[in-house]
Amino acid sequence: MNLSDQRNLSMLVDFYELTMGNGFLGNGCGKKIAYFDMFYRKAPDNAAYAIAAGLEQVIQYLNQLSFSEKDIAYLKSKNLFCEEFLQYLRNFHFSCDVWAVPEGTPVFPGEPILTVRGEAMQAQLIETMILLSINHQSLIATKANRIVTAAQGRPVMEFGSRRAQGYDGAVLGARASYIGGVAGTACAIADRDFQIPALGTMAHSWIQLFDSELEAFRAYAKIYPDDCTFLVDTYSVLHSGIPNAITVFKELESQGHKGKGIRIDSGDMAYLSKKARKLLDDAGLPYIQIVASNSLDEYIIRDLIMQGAKIDSFGVGERLVTSKSEPVFGGVYKLSAVENNGKIIPKIKISENIVKITNPSFKTLWRLFDNESGKALADVLTLYNECIDDSQPYEIFDPVHTHKRKILTNFTAKKLQVPIFQNGVCVYTSPTLPEIQAYCKEQLETLWEEVKRFENPQTYFVDLSPELWQLKQNMLNQQFT
Repeated sequence: MNLSDQRNLSMLVDFYELTMGNGFLGNGCGKKIAYFDMFYRKAPDNAAYAIAAGLEQVIQYLNQLSFSEKDIAYLKSKNLFCEEFLQYLRNFHFSCDVWAVPEGTPVFPGEPILTVRGEAMQAQLIETMILLSINHQSLIATKANRIVTAAQGRPVMEFGSRRAQGYDGAVLGARASYIGGVAGTACAIADRDFQIPALGTMAHSWIQLFDSELEAFRAYAKIYPDDCTFLVDTYSVLHSGIPNAITVFKELESQGHKGKGIRIDSGDMAYLSKKARKLLDDAGLPYIQIVASNSLDEYIIRDLIMQGAKIDSFGVGERLVTSKSEPVFGGVYKLSAVENNGKIIPKIKISENIVKITNPSFKTLWRLFDNESGKALADVLTLYNECIDDSQPYEIFDPVHTHKRKILTNFTAKKLQVPIFQNGVCVYTSPTLPEIQAYCKEQLETLWEEVKRFENPQTYFVDLSPELWQLKQNMLNQQFT
């Protein structure tokens, strides 16, 4: 789905990106080549990693980035911008280089998810949309995968449209959820535009509109005889909902049809699902599925399964589409280098908060895979012109206990970022959404289970090459001498 088809999003910028661009131009440095990295500092929900998502929307934005006369008139009315800058925007043509990790890639704190090289005015101007797109969808894809993991192979459906943070949150939240592994969505427009299977049952209002629950079920079954899932908790799950559902399922059988399932949307899901399963099985309906919904998340689903709940699939809404437990993905966009006469000059941001100190220069992100198990052993950031020779042993340092080191052998080194734009021209073909979902699942299987656990996950090795580490130390020392 291309949101720019409905709206011109070029002005979805922080105002300081415009005032800085005007200032860059006024100081003669607007065309200076700059490098920016987009990365995050801490994974949501105290996890070890996040799942990168939202790149396709960044590509769409950059492909259509232009400024209308209405935009120019608005900026002119602010009496802040010089005519030369307004003319620059009027004739704007995106010309940066962009690299990014493919959507669905597990990424760790401090790693560049996306890197931009280009004129400072342009590279700064696109900050907001890069962060908005990748932060939001990476957050939801990560949450979705935690929930899917907790379900242990049982399908999870995204039911969050009505609780999402606005309509873009609903639609793109469904997209990100699918990347994270959900089987379908309740959001019809996400099916239309992204081909995410649209799924749904019925609301309590359907049942309340009829004189009785039994009549409501029969009316629904008449319309959808081979695709009916009955909501059984409008009145009483055990005393009316399931008995009435069984009555109609047996009637369908006598007519040569098979119902699909029941949905429980309240109460003690573990207890009710066990009782429901026994009632259905005793009635000769072992094929009827039990769906659970109502404020579920990864922890509740995990506990339900541990308690022996007889639930076949889950519908997850607000706690998924808003990532309720931690609703902000703290991705940032920081300058890492500039060019001076073709030479790359590294830049660093220093802070009293150590986690906010950036890694300088133009870099390459590598993932090292064990050749025997196929598992990811470590990630390494190097300077752009370095190459990791995987035919030789490679030394990495423990990210927590920096005095400890590990020698890796028999591994394959793979660059994680791929070219997206070259001189403003998109050179990347976006995979289909099912391909992204499959890739995400494949990449997650390369992570050790200890890294993926919910509580106290094992810290994954993310190291700097000796050359990059030394550059960073030298720059830090220079600032304090």
